[in-house]
Amino acid sequence: MKALRFYGQRDLRIEDVEIPKCGKNQVKVKPAYVGICGTDLHEYIGGANIIPTTPHPITNEKVPLTLGHEFSGVIEEVGEDVSDVKIGDRVVVQPIIYDGTCGACRDGYINCCDNNGFVGLSGWGGGLSEHVVVPRKAVYAVPEKVPLEVAALVEPLAVAWHAVNISPFKKGDSVLVLGGGPIGLAVVQSLKARGAEMIIVSEVSPRRKEFAKQFGASHVLDPTKDDIVARVRDICGGSGANVAFDAAGVQAGLDQAILAIRARGTLVNIAVWEKAATLHPNSLVFRERSYMGVATYVEGDFQDVLNAIATGKIFSQ
Repeated sequence: MKALRFYGQRDLRIEDVEIPKCGKNQVKVKPAYVGICGTDLHEYIGGANIIPTTPHPITNEKVPLTLGHEFSGVIEEVGEDVSDVKIGDRVVVQPIIYDGTCGACRDGYINCCDNNGFVGLSGWGGGLSEHVVVPRKAVYAVPEKVPLEVAALVEPLAVAWHAVNISPFKKGDSVLVLGGGPIGLAVVQSLKARGAEMIIVSEVSPRRKEFAKQFGASHVLDPTKDDIVARVRDICGGSGANVAFDAAGVQAGLDQAILAIRARGTLVNIAVWEKAATLHPNSLVFRERSYMGVATYVEGDFQDVLNAIATGKIFSQ
């Protein structure tokens, strides 16, 4: 079969590889639609970073590896002991690879696994191929009214859904979102699905600013023209935002966000940073602000997102 394989920085190759065999508690999926993630772009431009160059502790694979971790498809074979899904079912693949035995996994935090990886980045094939075999527990049925093209967006939407879910956000809170890229826009949609009304987005790109407005942002600011801290405080009645989500991962945005949240407000970091950032603890201490990190998603987030799309709570098209 054909597969798009990562060999190294700016080195992708379409190759013929062996068709994977479907084993016990596994399903074989024919990918239908595949998203190109920012992680894929970072790996192509500057990798390998996440993609293993030595054998991964779970998959035992290393470069070259097949790409594609945001994808939907159709089941074309089921393995032994799989009875609750069948050939022809439309599914989306939750790509986290985890060992199930480390402390984080035992606590239910598969996204924080000591040895975690991803289908399409760490081995076990990927969506940018003609066939892929994954564990049965990795596939979620796509509701009939949700197109497979839209289902391929569940993975990035789940990142945002999880971030909002474990943040202290509650209905009525004011929110600042740094970055209007795919994840930032997904945060806006996840917030709207939870009843947020005051959503402020900081973004430079004119097109992304328009998307932010379409998806429900009440205010869209430009950090190259606006004083983000002053404007956010003014919009929020002088106190600042209750919660901020950093989907940009740049030092200037971090500096602004910390000062733009109110006393006892929380800054939630979603972004994966390319280099170390600096943070003055006193900016947190004297206002009792909190800074927390979030990582991808946990079991249940994919189903929640699929339900939100199917019921129209998330504007997906």
